[in-house]
Amino acid sequence: MNLAQYVNTFGQAMLGTYGERVHKIAIDAGFTCPNRDGSIGRGGCTFCNNVSFSPNGRRPGQIAEQIACGKQVISKRTGARKYLAYFQAYTNTYADICELSGLYDEALKQPMIIGLDVGTRPDCVPDRVLDLLADYQQQGYEIWLELGLQSAHDKTLNRVNRGHGLAEYKQAVLKARNRGLKVCTHLILGLPGESTAHHLASLDAVLDLGVDGLKFHPLHVVKGTQLANEWRRGEYQPLTMNEYVSDVVEMVRRTPDDVIFHRLTGTASPGILLAPQWCSKKWQVLNAITAELSGQSKQHAAVARKNETLPFSAAAKLAF
Repeated sequence: MNLAQYVNTFGQAMLGTYGERVHKIAIDAGFTCPNRDGSIGRGGCTFCNNVSFSPNGRRPGQIAEQIACGKQVISKRTGARKYLAYFQAYTNTYADICELSGLYDEALKQPMIIGLDVGTRPDCVPDRVLDLLADYQQQGYEIWLELGLQSAHDKTLNRVNRGHGLAEYKQAVLKARNRGLKVCTHLILGLPGESTAHHLASLDAVLDLGVDGLKFHPLHVVKGTQLANEWRRGEYQPLTMNEYVSDVVEMVRRTPDDVIFHRLTGTASPGILLAPQWCSKKWQVLNAITAELSGQSKQHAAVARKNETLPFSAAAKLAF
């Protein structure tokens, strides 16, 4: 089974555009976050230990060095010759515009880098940053703006100390899309107090605004976070793998075919992951999602074939 048979994956989308594999190289440029440095709050989100999202283990180095190392690993595994510089760790637009342009320019001048993927918060994308990214895109680079919304429910965002609400996300998306920038939105499944209904409502809110890409992520309980303390006290119960797979499949089913899925699950390092343990088994989760999507596809196909053999009146009853 191949996930790309059922989902518009980032890899397949890039293959269709460029005629060859395009991979992201994760970069830690040493940024911080306004929810940590006191600008809007301290301590960060209750679930956040950014080591869990950074393959560099929070050891930022020279951009060129990180890209060279990333290419060496990925090219051996996949043979890729084109890459996006993925500014991933923390808030990658949270700096003076001159500093940002210097970092982005440094990445873009590296061999085989064809664009940028910039991860940030919805409340940290001022006009000058959006204009800079739009200018790169006009020069012919592949540019993605990744916005970490996590949930469309302000009650949840307040509970996890996110530091922004849905309103900031709406504003950022509208400004980005007015400039022709492609937006990928992060949603976390399993946030405290949320259910399947919350997940679907968040998806609907994002799709209603218009989005080009989506990333889904199960909530990890990792060491060094407030969420870890809540979990130890029995105040938070993570999703089971079956619950996560079921919700992801339903969200994929509801998403228009032209939306690109950059990720359907995520993992954390075994050294810091506390729960759920299935979050360390990326391929097991992806295989389960693929199997479920495959089963639904076969079921729909069987119904369609059955409808073709029935009289019109009987087929109409089945369809409705």
